[in-house]
Amino acid sequence: MMQMLITGLICGALLGFVMQRGRFCLTGGFRDMYIAKDNRMFYALLIAIAVQSVGVYILIQTGLIQFTAGAFPWVAVIIGSFIFGIGIVLAGGCATGTWYRAGEGLIGSWIALFGYMFMSAVMKSGFLLPVNQAMQATQLPNNSIAETTGISVWVFIAILVVIVAAIVMRELRKPKVVIPSLKPKRKGLGHLLFEKRWHPFFTAVLIGVIAISAWPLSQATGRMAGLGITTPSANILQYSVTGDVSLINWGVFLVLGIFLGSFIAAKASREFRFRMPDTKTGINSFLGGNLMGFGASLAGGCSIGNGLVMTAMMTWQGWVSLIFIILGTWTASYFVFIRPGKSNAASAAITS
Repeated sequence: MMQMLITGLICGALLGFVMQRGRFCLTGGFRDMYIAKDNRMFYALLIAIAVQSVGVYILIQTGLIQFTAGAFPWVAVIIGSFIFGIGIVLAGGCATGTWYRAGEGLIGSWIALFGYMFMSAVMKSGFLLPVNQAMQATQLPNNSIAETTGISVWVFIAILVVIVAAIVMRELRKPKVVIPSLKPKRKGLGHLLFEKRWHPFFTAVLIGVIAISAWPLSQATGRMAGLGITTPSANILQYSVTGDVSLINWGVFLVLGIFLGSFIAAKASREFRFRMPDTKTGINSFLGGNLMGFGASLAGGCSIGNGLVMTAMMTWQGWVSLIFIILGTWTASYFVFIRPGKSNAASAAITS
């Protein structure tokens, strides 16, 4: 228990700190791909995937960790990921983003987090468990892209690394937009950690390294997985109700660490403050949180579990899930952000 407490909290705190300071928000990133035609956060995600993929498969080949891709529940992954994508727009953040933004004092994120934990628990052990199991029963026998195609996993990793390297070089060659900044109030390390804006690509590399470290740290406690948010979040609520100590594992301390690390970063950077949402935002946050919990449980992972980890493991589940999370985000973004603007413009035209 002490090992889980220490390593899980440390890994989670580092992740929460880095995400908070780097503003690593996949919800905003996926949304901006569609609305603002800004792909930088998506590119940052690809960097984190590539870094993790190289590191984890080195660990696998050296025998330090084990991984089995299992079967591919394609129907559940497609439907669940699309619903999850809709949910994160309403909630104002993905699963991990909700944890770290709750650490900043956003009450709306607390509301979304409760809905996410509640529905995840309902899907995993409540009255919707039969629905979850029935939809996941439709499977393809092999989830590994390498095993399905008969091509070495290192070929796919090499292709990803080359693509990511080309993207990074192209983006870094673009002319920089100089944004006037206030005079730094801190010097040295304090300025770099808590004032200077972190580049999303630098943040992504750090997240990739943390994701690599999560594998051996987690497996040392008997949990054969890397970063994961949905099941640990459900376990927290289930433990609070049942008192079943078996629900407490490394992943639980990981997500609690994310909250703690984000809180430390927000306080140190003077960004922490309690912010109460209006009624409409609060309702959307709760609804979005429930959709997140339903979708992530059905898909077997969230934007981190599937979109960052299972993609790095070169599984069908990870890459198919990432595609449908993005499509769900774009669909919700159209109805939440674009269509209301068109309706207001049409109303104004008719009135004038």
